[in-house]
Amino acid sequence: MTSHNLFTHVDPDLDRVFEDLRRREPIFHTAEFGLAVAEFEKVMAPEYWEVGASGRRYSREFILRGLDQNPPADGASAGWQSYDYGLRRLGPDTYLFTYTLRQAKRLTRRSTIWQSTPDGWRILYHQGTIVSADEDDVVPPQQEAEKSFPEGWFQRKD
Repeated sequence: MTSHNLFTHVDPDLDRVFEDLRRREPIFHTAEFGLAVAEFEKVMAPEYWEVGASGRRYSREFILRGLDQNPPADGASAGWQSYDYGLRRLGPDTYLFTYTLRQAKRLTRRSTIWQSTPDGWRILYHQGTIVSADEDDVVPPQQEAEKSFPEGWFQRKD
C-alpha cells in the first residue's frame, strides 16, 4: 500500500506558498479568493477551465456567468471541511494544490493548478472528483470496480 504522505506531501521550502494557497481554497468559496465576479476575473487566467464533479468541462466564461447569477456560498460558514492537503511544484511559478473536501454528505478530491504572477496568484485549471469513500489504494468492491473501470481495462486471465 502506498504511503499516505505521497498524496499529502508538502516540501518544507514551500510552506509559505502552501499557506497562501490553502487560504484561497476551496476556490470561489473563500474571502481570500474573492467575493465578487470582478475579483474572480482577476484570479482566473484567461485560458482557465475546469472539470466538474460530473465530468463535464467548463470554460472560464461559463463559470463567471454562473457565479454572477448565483453567488457562491462561503465554505467555512457552510461547515465545509478540507484536509489531506498536498502541494507540488510543477514549474518555476506553477503549483499543483490538492486536498479532500467534505460538504455535508458529499466527499470530493480537489486539484487546482496555481500560478504566481507579478499581479498575484491566479488559477489555470481545477478539477473536483466525487469519491465514495475516504480511502486510498484500495480496490473497490466488485460492483463499484465495474463502474470505475471500463470493459477491456484489464487483460483477461484465462
